[in-house]
Amino acid sequence: MVDPLPLATYSFVMSITPGPNNIMLTAAGATHGFRRTVPHLLGVAGGLVVQLVACCAGLGALFARWPALHEALRWLGAAYLVYLGWRMLGSPAETDGHAPRPITFLEAALFQFVNPKAWVMSITATTLFLPTELGLVTGTAYVAGLMGAVNLPCVAVWTLFGTSLRRMLSAPPRRMAFQAAMALALAVTGVMMVA
Repeated sequence: MVDPLPLATYSFVMSITPGPNNIMLTAAGATHGFRRTVPHLLGVAGGLVVQLVACCAGLGALFARWPALHEALRWLGAAYLVYLGWRMLGSPAETDGHAPRPITFLEAALFQFVNPKAWVMSITATTLFLPTELGLVTGTAYVAGLMGAVNLPCVAVWTLFGTSLRRMLSAPPRRMAFQAAMALALAVTGVMMVA
């Protein structure tokens, strides 16, 4: 019998701690509100599940064989985070009527493939928690299903946190300070990924 507690605990810790997804979801919740951020939120969880399935199917082995592929994705992810930070820095408020559109489900899902934290989560989960006694298909479904089920409410917490800041951020100076802090957090995360 497979004990789900270690995998669930690992997934919770990795999903609830700060990272690129949680920073972006906090900013999106503050900018667009919870309802308009739901596709972004679902894209994070959905992309993680697809990434886990890919890792269980052997994608992680490609990184072990060709480290340059992993390095290229790392740099691409870092550049994308810096770009998002730059874009966030100049984004107007929702109340201006000119706010940028929220990140879509597909964009959020694809972002997982350049997000180093998501890769660490997926490769570690596959390496440590894939129950070989269940067979590849059932074991993959178990890991991806459990991690997706734990990840979704964790990232929703960050979206709700951002949403709770909306009223406080209605004043332009506060909104600009918040956007600068979120942009800086994304840029620093990007730089730390390649440093």
